[in-house]
Amino acid sequence: MFFSQAGARPRMWEASPSEHKKWVEVFKTCDEENKGYLSREDFKVAVVMLFGYKPSKIEADAVMSSVDLNTSGILLKEFLDIVRKKKEAQLYWNEIRHIFTAFDRHYRGYLTLEDFKKAFKQVAPKLSERIILEVFSMDVLRVGTRHAFASPQCLP
Repeated sequence: MFFSQAGARPRMWEASPSEHKKWVEVFKTCDEENKGYLSREDFKVAVVMLFGYKPSKIEADAVMSSVDLNTSGILLKEFLDIVRKKKEAQLYWNEIRHIFTAFDRHYRGYLTLEDFKKAFKQVAPKLSERIILEVFSMDVLRVGTRHAFASPQCLP
């Protein structure tokens, strides 16, 4: 599936009951003092537990700035929403990486215009060359005449 640049949004995704339960357990584990919320440090530990990486200062600042001023941290409902959105984004990037890998038939880590043309000839043979050129020129990760793939953690 391809997404236009303007509409490149992960689709809504719902956690399974067991995954939802895991998220609640992580929240409770990180809320060691049973405050009913996660502090900035608690949140960082929760992200490490669920996603395997420590969030950057920028990511933690963004999350904490969205917290209700009447609370001292991230409530369970907010935490579950944050985790669901992170999971959606993770699944979206995994799908993009899968598509990129399918197009990168020579395993070089980048796509040339010729790679793009060959791929589109297979999946959309009636698509005009003009459209293929437009898509190729839209990519944010262009390096000269190549397109490289980077995970979201590599992007600014």
